[in-house]
Amino acid sequence: MKRNRLYIDFHVLQTVPPSCVNRDDTGSPKTAVYGGTTRARVSSQAWKRAIRKMFAEELVEEQNLGKRTKRVTQMVKEEIQNILPDGDAATLALYALKNAGLDKVTEEKGADALFFMSRAQAKALAKLMAEGCEDKKAFKAALKEAPSVDMVLFGRMVASDPSLNYDAAAQVAHSISTHRVQNEFDYFTAVDDLQPEDNAGAGHLGTVEFNSSTLYRYATVNALELSAHLGGEEAAKAVRAFAEAFIRSMPEGRQNTFANRTLPDAVYIAVRTDQPVNLCGAFERAVPAGSGGYMEPSKEALARYAEEVYQNFAGRPAFSLTVGGGLPALGEAMPLQQALDQLEAEVRARLGQEVI
Repeated sequence: MKRNRLYIDFHVLQTVPPSCVNRDDTGSPKTAVYGGTTRARVSSQAWKRAIRKMFAEELVEEQNLGKRTKRVTQMVKEEIQNILPDGDAATLALYALKNAGLDKVTEEKGADALFFMSRAQAKALAKLMAEGCEDKKAFKAALKEAPSVDMVLFGRMVASDPSLNYDAAAQVAHSISTHRVQNEFDYFTAVDDLQPEDNAGAGHLGTVEFNSSTLYRYATVNALELSAHLGGEEAAKAVRAFAEAFIRSMPEGRQNTFANRTLPDAVYIAVRTDQPVNLCGAFERAVPAGSGGYMEPSKEALARYAEEVYQNFAGRPAFSLTVGGGLPALGEAMPLQQALDQLEAEVRARLGQEVI
């Protein structure tokens, strides 16, 4: 039987006050030219990092998460110590990783590049060493099986051994402002608390570049790809966790300086059985400045463009809902936790109907 498709699209409109959420190599807020005008931009990498941090802090149990690190020897060493407390864990960990195909790993520096490893994979390698296994195929299989939730969502790329790769089940777009922006500069001074009384000057002078924006944020998750690695029940939970983290998280760039941690003004979630549909075209023509702000016209542009796409190209989603006001034509509005409950139930039901 032909396998169906199941994608969950997330569309978020979020206003961010003066801030420098994501910097380039010169310290300036990242921007992009879209529709012929300069827009504020937050890279997908920055937001994915924020999502993974929220996973670890409150949404996903530690044993279901991986670590992206060069210190993979340390991970395997800790697991070996749990099984063989009197063994030479460091040497055994190095041997296990080399058997698995990571030839350039060393005890001092670990891997030569960042490597994504799940806790279950580290435990599996430790178990093989404890059993005295000499089969390199078994070690490589241990490093391929039992991926963590975040590994399946965000993928793993191993240039030296593509057989260890995982395709990402989630795709996250660079966030862009719905309108034109122009970066500004904050000139600041710092006073030396112990300076002499006859010195009225500042102890330090500096500038910080910033902007403010109403962002359009988009991500999509391939639920069937998740299910293939995690099973239907865990895949539904992973979709829910991703949804909550994508909606609530915020990259940490200059948070102490600007305290810019906002929450979205409007969220649109669409379950599609054909293909993902990014609605950034709603803002190819920059929303014009006005006394009423950018959020309301951004909502109107998103809803209008979505209807045009659905009528002419893609068809309406199989299931949809919204959080926040202003998007009644796109789906029923409800509080976030209720929306997450309904989304998880919908994904679980649809995955239960699949014939894999």
